[in-house]
Amino acid sequence: MNGFVLDTSVVLKWFSEYGEEDLDRALQIRECLLEGSVHFTVPELLFYELGNALRYNPHFFQREVSEAIDSVLDMGMDVTRIDKKVMKDAVALAFKYQVTVYDAYFLGLSHTEGQPLITADYKFFEKVKGYKGIIKLSEFRSSSPD
Repeated sequence: MNGFVLDTSVVLKWFSEYGEEDLDRALQIRECLLEGSVHFTVPELLFYELGNALRYNPHFFQREVSEAIDSVLDMGMDVTRIDKKVMKDAVALAFKYQVTVYDAYFLGLSHTEGQPLITADYKFFEKVKGYKGIIKLSEFRSSSPD
């Protein structure tokens, strides 16, 4: 079974309006997750970022944000707790690529898990260009990890 780490930008698209860039790919990932055909790992951090992003979305109210988070928690992803080694890697990657430790944590988790990171944050992708093991959402193919 293929395995990937997802960043928050991908999961956030599941709650976006139609017409959103790469929404079809994000929904394909959600379908793979629900079918169990692809394994996904995320850090606990994803839920804080998701909740915060939805909280500041004018189309979401308190109840809807809570329901959205609950629905993602119930999808069966492997949710990892904070890890000292991953955090150490994240700090090093944040300095190397001049990105936030939040974003670098997903890269560090990807490295530790030996699974590519899928991101819809193309500005972040450009900043870490050359890092092996990161896939743009627009290039995701469920049949192979690339």
